[in-house]
Amino acid sequence: MTSRRLPVETDRDPGLQPERTRLAWRRTTLSCAVVAVLAGRQALHGGAAHVTLAVGLAALVFLAFLWLSHHRIQQLGAPRPRLLPRPVALAVAACMLALAVFGAAVVW
Repeated sequence: MTSRRLPVETDRDPGLQPERTRLAWRRTTLSCAVVAVLAGRQALHGGAAHVTLAVGLAALVFLAFLWLSHHRIQQLGAPRPRLLPRPVALAVAACMLALAVFGAAVVW
């Protein structure tokens, strides 16, 4: 019977995987920026109080996501980047969920 081995921080694909991951973080950041700009545009045309509040909160969440992604992109440039810590992964997921909720509030 073979035992399952947990991933170790030294396990790494020597190919283009780090570059693909870095590009995926950049694409996600760009798509969040587009959503934030479109929400701001909607707020300028809509003008309702809940829309303005949702856009302001979306901007704050976007800045938090931008900070998290910037640090992760920098970490991926190292020869042996660390695994993504669980609290950071949860924070990124929370940012994405919050942006979706605020985006729905802007459209509603």
